[in-house]
Amino acid sequence: MTYGPPEPWRIKTVETISLVPESKRPDILTAAKFNVFLIKSEDIFIDLLTDSGTSAMSSEQWAAIMRGDEAYAYARSFMRLRDTVSSITGFKHFLPTHQGRAAEHLLFGTILKPGMIVPSNNHFDTTRGNIESLGTEAMDLVIEEGRDPQNLHPFKGNMDTEKLDHLLTEKGDLVPIVMLTVTNNTGGGQPVSLENIRAVSAVCRKHHKPLFFDACRYAENAWFIKKREPGQENRSIREITREMFSLVDGCTMSAKKDGLVNIGGFLAGNDDSLFEALQNQLILKEGFITYGGMAGRDLEALAVGLDEALDEAYLQYRIGQVRDFGEMIKAVGVPILEPTGGHAVYVDARSMLPHIPQSQLPAQALTVMLYLRGAIRGVEIGSVMFGEHAAMELVRLAVPRRVYTYNHLAFVAEALERINREKDRIPGFEITYQQKHLRHFTAHFKPLSPLP
Repeated sequence: MTYGPPEPWRIKTVETISLVPESKRPDILTAAKFNVFLIKSEDIFIDLLTDSGTSAMSSEQWAAIMRGDEAYAYARSFMRLRDTVSSITGFKHFLPTHQGRAAEHLLFGTILKPGMIVPSNNHFDTTRGNIESLGTEAMDLVIEEGRDPQNLHPFKGNMDTEKLDHLLTEKGDLVPIVMLTVTNNTGGGQPVSLENIRAVSAVCRKHHKPLFFDACRYAENAWFIKKREPGQENRSIREITREMFSLVDGCTMSAKKDGLVNIGGFLAGNDDSLFEALQNQLILKEGFITYGGMAGRDLEALAVGLDEALDEAYLQYRIGQVRDFGEMIKAVGVPILEPTGGHAVYVDARSMLPHIPQSQLPAQALTVMLYLRGAIRGVEIGSVMFGEHAAMELVRLAVPRRVYTYNHLAFVAEALERINREKDRIPGFEITYQQKHLRHFTAHFKPLSPLP
C-alpha cells in the first residue's frame, strides 16, 4: 500500500541508526529517570521528540553554507536573510537570534512587568516559561473546539475573539501584547484560519494593542488555509502568508521549524521604538544586531530554507505524510487528536489509558512505553509539561522534515499497536524531582507499579 504523493526529493546522504535490544531498554529508562529527554541519542531508533532543529537540509542550503560571510557586522549573509524575511513578511525591522526562545526572551524581557497578562490561543512551553518567569500570566484563549481531541473543526487553533475582547475591555491596562501561535502546537498542531486572524487583529486594533505571531510554523498554517478555508483555494502560499503577516504587528520565530534549519530564529516587526529597545537588548544578550548569536553560514542556510518551506510540492508532501501517519495509528485502534495538524500526530493518552487518572500522568506513561517497546522517543504534552493548564493528555509524535520514510512511521504505528494490546497493565507515574520552570525537560519520574 502506498500513501500520498512520492517524496519531492532524492536522498543523497544517509545516517546510520540502530535498534537497541528491548532487553536493554529498561536499564536505559531507569538510568534516565524515566524521562526520555535524558536518553542518549544513540539509544533512540526513531526520534519524534521534536520537529525543532531536526530537519534535513537541502543541497541548496549546504551550498549556501559555503557562501557564509562571517564578518562581525553587516555581513552579506545578514543582508540576504534580512531581505528574505522582508519579502515574506513585509516587516520593516528584523533581528536575528540563535533560536525562538531567545527571541521570546528579548521581547518579553523588554515589554513585560510583573502582574501583566499575555493572552494567546495557546502558549507553548518555552513561551509560557519566558512569560511566567517574569511574574506575568500567560493566558490561553483557544476556542472550545480546540480543547476536544475528537472535534473535527478545521481550525481548532482559532482564538476566542469574544473572550479576548472581554479581557481587553476589563483588564486592558494589564495587557501589553497579544500573541497568536500559528500553527497551535499545544493544541495539536492545529491551524488558525485567515478569518480568525483578521478577527483577532480587529479586536486588537479596537483596543490599541499590538498583535504578534509565534510564527514558527507559519508556512504549514498557510497551507491549511489554502486547503480548508473557503475562498482561499486559488491563492498561492506566498499570497496567503503575506496577508497573514499584514494583519499583525510583528512576530517571533523559531526558524528551526519552517525555516528548515538546525539552529536559528528571529524577531521582526514595524514598531520603531520597540525595535530600538530590542536592538539594545540583543547586543547585550545575543550578539551584534546583524548576527544575534548565529554564524554567517547559519544565516545563509536560513535564507534558503525560508523560501524552500513555501514550496507547495514540499508542503503537500509534508502535511500529507503527517496525515497518513495519523491514519496508520488510527488503523491499529489507537486514538489520536483529530484532525491531524501539520507537524505531528498527537496520541490521546487519556482516551487510550482511561484507567490512569490525570494525577498519575497517563501521557508520561505512554511516552515511557513507546521507548520500552520500540526505542521511539515522543514527548508528553499534558500535565507534566503544563501542570494545571493542561487541557488534554497527549503524546506528541513530531515528524522531522525530510528525514523519515513511511516505513519508519509504520514501525511506530506497529509499536503503538503492541502497546494498545497491553494497555490495561500500564501503570501511572509520579514526579520525584522537578525544577520551577519548564520542568518536563529535566524532571525525574518513577512508575507506581512494575512496567509490563
